[in-house]
Amino acid sequence: MTDHALLADHVDLLTGFPFKSAHYSQEGDDVRLVRGDNIVQGALRWDNAARWPRRQISDVEQYELKAGDVVLAMDRPWIEAGLKYARMRDLDVPSLLVQRVARLRVRAELDQGFLFYLIGSRAFSDHVLAVQTGTTVPHISGKQILSFEFALPPMDQQRAIAAVLGALDDKIEQNRRTGRALEKLARATFKAWFVDFEPVKAKAAGATDFPGMPHAAFAALSDRLTDTPLGAVPGGWRISSIGAELETFLGGTPSRARSEFWTDGTVPWINSGEVNKFPIINPTSLITPAALASSSTKLIPARSTVIAITGATLGQVSILGIAACTNQSVVSIIGSKALPTEFIYPWVKENIDRLLATSTGAAQQHVNKKDVNALPVLCPDARLMDGYVSIVGPVFDSVLHLSAESRKLAALRDYLLPRLLSGRVRVLQAETEVKA
Repeated sequence: MTDHALLADHVDLLTGFPFKSAHYSQEGDDVRLVRGDNIVQGALRWDNAARWPRRQISDVEQYELKAGDVVLAMDRPWIEAGLKYARMRDLDVPSLLVQRVARLRVRAELDQGFLFYLIGSRAFSDHVLAVQTGTTVPHISGKQILSFEFALPPMDQQRAIAAVLGALDDKIEQNRRTGRALEKLARATFKAWFVDFEPVKAKAAGATDFPGMPHAAFAALSDRLTDTPLGAVPGGWRISSIGAELETFLGGTPSRARSEFWTDGTVPWINSGEVNKFPIINPTSLITPAALASSSTKLIPARSTVIAITGATLGQVSILGIAACTNQSVVSIIGSKALPTEFIYPWVKENIDRLLATSTGAAQQHVNKKDVNALPVLCPDARLMDGYVSIVGPVFDSVLHLSAESRKLAALRDYLLPRLLSGRVRVLQAETEVKA
């Protein structure tokens, strides 16, 4: 039997402390602060983490977070990408709760894992959108959060629901970690071959091969380095620029009314805020083909390199896992056989400081497409590039495969979530769908 309940009767809610930014720490060992900016859809990001001196924790110990706690942004709790909520993981603590962020921790008759999926449900997002106040900065209060009414299944069903959905999230997280490890492997190979020139140095020292490098590629290598404006590079390699060698595109915003392209579209459309994902395979926004046709933006092919050129994500670099459009804060680089994405993506990552050195702007730093086109690029021997792609190409393929699998798992989780919470689908049915 499923009863109806009020969140206030089952959850302890705490709002954060107004930590003074003047006292933030720059020490990597100090305690991270969970601010609204750190919370994205169902997860935390720490790329812009602020910290608090560890020696001062005792003064604010009631704001310490525990693994399993659910946190929810109270300012702009819902954005176009979805609700800003997350669950604290073991790797996210120790950390402290900052003002305008709520911490939710269960009391009686509610499972903490079930609470996480309850907060992530469409029903709770609809509740937030219905009760939030403010236009410039929408806000939700603790009282409004706790006024949410929901169906409360028995504890054993709550735990079973959390277990089924958690299994999907665990696999998604495993795929993410594996993908990141593979990306690091690919970039390490790139750096050895095209930044540190280890095979060339080995050949100059008399080696007849290099570990992992195909013999034909090693045979094509020069055994000397030549001074160039980019520093010492292997003899015979050209130095050119991105714009001279490859197609680049600046995105755009469709000119029709926002409501015509924001929902129910068929073409993925990304903004600069999504370029911190790798690879980008599940954009949060869609546009209609009609809106695409009326705009200066265009469909960029999968496996293109994308760069955020303005705002808080300036300098972020990723690749597209699917064909997509971008807005005007993103420049796309389409790889070629001579300079494929497997080379261009790590090349831009290695040279991003060179690009950012050209940025301008007082209130908001930015670069433009011309700056991207002017970025120097090294053009290695074609036989070496073929050997490199034969090794690194399958690594990129695996990363994209894992991301595509995670996209399907997330879609299954989002399909099951409201049905499990409402009781329309029972756990045994859900387990059958997950195994299928």
